[in-house]
Amino acid sequence: MSNYSSTEEKLSRDEMAQRVAADIPAGAFVNLGIGQPTNVSNFLTGEQGVTLHTENGMLGMGPVATGEDVDEDLINAGKIPVTELPGASFFHHADSFAMMRGGHLDVCVLGAFQVSGAGDLANWHTGAEGAIPAVGGAMDLAIGAKQTWVMMSLFTKTGESKLVEALSYPVTGLGCVSRIYTEVAIFELLDSKVFVRSSHGLSFEELQAKVPVELIKA
Repeated sequence: MSNYSSTEEKLSRDEMAQRVAADIPAGAFVNLGIGQPTNVSNFLTGEQGVTLHTENGMLGMGPVATGEDVDEDLINAGKIPVTELPGASFFHHADSFAMMRGGHLDVCVLGAFQVSGAGDLANWHTGAEGAIPAVGGAMDLAIGAKQTWVMMSLFTKTGESKLVEALSYPVTGLGCVSRIYTEVAIFELLDSKVFVRSSHGLSFEELQAKVPVELIKA
């Protein structure tokens, strides 16, 4: 765990993705969830030797495709056109889920509606009437990956913290999240304690005033 640091400006989405990419261990097998996590693929380096897995049946995904590189038949689980790296392979959906459930992924990076201080995750349904649930492979990834990281905005549009004492939304997985990347702070979760690795645009004291769980400087 690194020493606590602080900056005056919030992190942009690209900066968040860069932080996540830099923290992924060399040689890791990784799944990037739909939404903000997809952007992480654009900041991985060849030297890291990271292999990206998609739940719709691909191993060896490259960065998001743009311009002439777009092939509508080559997409990730979020239906975003992607590129393939040398040695990429394709397989049945069931085989892809077997990889997820069998503990073969080192890291998965998911979006979230809420995360509790104990590492519980809610990211597939808000419980709102008429909302369309979208669980996909979230439960399989959250529990099957060796490490589950979350990448999200820390606050809702009405200013409520998504890092909470206890989930109020339907549960995806219990005690599965070990790290949270947001625009104003990066958190490490360990033994039901929440450590702040860094804060951005908010002081530690301001952050603690806005988040309803006890925070500890890393």
